Amino acid sequence: MSLIKDYEQQYAVLTAEIMAQISRIAIYTGAERRELVSKVDTNLSEAKELLEQIQLEIRDLEPSNRQTWTNKLNCAQAELKRLETEYKTVQDKTQNPAYDSAVDDFEDIGIRDEQKQRLLNNSERIERTGNRLTEGYRIILETEQIGTQVLQDLHHQRETIQSARSRMRETNADLGRASRTLNSMMARALREKAVLYGIGVLFVVVVSLSIYFSISSSK
Repeated sequence: MSLIKDYEQQYAVLTAEIMAQISRIAIYTGAERRELVSKVDTNLSEAKELLEQIQLEIRDLEPSNRQTWTNKLNCAQAELKRLETEYKTVQDKTQNPAYDSAVDDFEDIGIRDEQKQRLLNNSERIERTGNRLTEGYRIILETEQIGTQVLQDLHHQRETIQSARSRMRETNADLGRASRTLNSMMARALREKAVLYGIGVLFVVVVSLSIYFSISSSK
């Protein structure tokens, strides 16, 4: 889902930039206009590729989300077609041999200097909006990358803690086994010590009785 949203954001930024560029084609002349036309061609191709990528991603979506994104794609395709039509209209007009200088053009279509300036201002405003969208999208990507890195770090720390807990459990189990073994050895040693004491006492008793009977017999 995140990939298709990325494509949607990129498409929105790109179409805003295309709108601003198309609005300036009729104003500029010469090399500036040719450069602008080249940029529009490139951006339109990129916009088509983004819509194709969105269409591919829609196929892998859950049925519950597929219809929503299909409707969005249809709207985006209609918007792109409108931009292409507007672009072609502007191109046809500017490529007309009768299309002379910018001043004459604006006079021929009834646009005065203040209207021309207003059009330029609107074009610049659209371009600034596109730049802000681009910057906002860049910030979103950076924030997402930071969030992903934080989640990865947290996951790594969780694995480290779980591994430490596992080692502690193993250590506790080893200590428990060692303690039981030591207790068993101590109990065995105490039993052996008691047996030795018993044997010693019995030996003393036997020796004492032997001495006693020997003395008694000699009398």
